[in-house]
Amino acid sequence: MSIARKIVIAIDGPAGAGKSTIANHLARHLGYVNLESGAMYRALALKAIEHNVSPEDPAALMSLAATTTITLEPTEAGNRVLLDGRDVSQRIRERDVTDAASRVSQHPPVRAWMVERQRALGLQGGVIMEGRDIGTVVFPNAEVKIFLDADSAVREGRRVTQANAQDDPARAEKLRQDLRERDHRDTTRTAAPLRPAPDAIHIDSSTLNIDQVIARAEQIVAEKLKYLGL
Repeated sequence: MSIARKIVIAIDGPAGAGKSTIANHLARHLGYVNLESGAMYRALALKAIEHNVSPEDPAALMSLAATTTITLEPTEAGNRVLLDGRDVSQRIRERDVTDAASRVSQHPPVRAWMVERQRALGLQGGVIMEGRDIGTVVFPNAEVKIFLDADSAVREGRRVTQANAQDDPARAEKLRQDLRERDHRDTTRTAAPLRPAPDAIHIDSSTLNIDQVIARAEQIVAEKLKYLGL
């Protein structure tokens, strides 16, 4: 009996659009591996922090990358992220690492190094990857491409809620400003700026709840699998 071929699913979009939630759900739903591009950049950023390497120094970052191994291990609760064999799953979600990762990811040599590893992980299919240049650069031939977006004010509000900062105006405003700056860096960088692939299916989650977004994403994937006879 032949084994059904597994496809590659690319999910792109700005910060706060809900990419990670959708990717995690689809990975569990389909039995696929969720390749978190953000987690991989954060892991390298964490190593830079620990070795006092500036996130603005691409040459030093590449020297660091040459001795770096980043592994994603799927678990029921999501990916376990290993940096040179050490579990950094929680540490890379902290704000200093997230901020550094945004800067590390701007450099073309770093992105090329990361893309090479991401492509190797997705070579056999059966993967879902979310990020900002997955459908345009990392997996331009992905069978399914989704561009998940939402109004900036909506995304800012989600970040504030996620951080439980509704009652802290100063912290809430800082979170909003951080997201605006991230949007600016992502859309204006010279290396693989954030933009939808020409053949991506757009989902605007501004007025949708998470269950509605999940249902739409599942529908898109199901239709593609049916079309491919899988």
